[in-house]
Amino acid sequence: MSELTIGTLAKSAGVGVETVRYYQRRGLLPQGGAHKGAFRVYGTDELARLRFIRRAQTLGFSLEEISELLALDEETDRERARAFAQAKIADVESRIRQLEEMRSALQGLVTCCEHTEAPAPCPILHALSTASEEPPTSPPEAHAHGSRTRTSS
Repeated sequence: MSELTIGTLAKSAGVGVETVRYYQRRGLLPQGGAHKGAFRVYGTDELARLRFIRRAQTLGFSLEEISELLALDEETDRERARAFAQAKIADVESRIRQLEEMRSALQGLVTCCEHTEAPAPCPILHALSTASEEPPTSPPEAHAHGSRTRTSS
């Protein structure tokens, strides 16, 4: 398995040939291995690098960040690698907070929708069409539209 064509390299790493070529253009992988006849061949180093890229992407690193990670030395750059990982954790936590806020806003809209009777406008569609206002998080009875709400029995 020390001499791989680009197709075999790609398949072994679970990517397409065009992905390998894209990574080559971005400088993440060497442009081409040694020639064997009419084909370029790649070795286990290129395969390991390609798998590194894929694992880093799975952890949320961008290709630019991966390029910086690839430039680090496994033996001497532990602190810099840790800093990259800590920054990525902070980014993930920020995205989680944003997703939780989105979920809360959507849950509020659904609650409004469940408790609003026609002919009042749909609170979900109304909130989406009114860009300057925050989505309502309580039933529309608090609004001055005079809309009727269902009462729970």
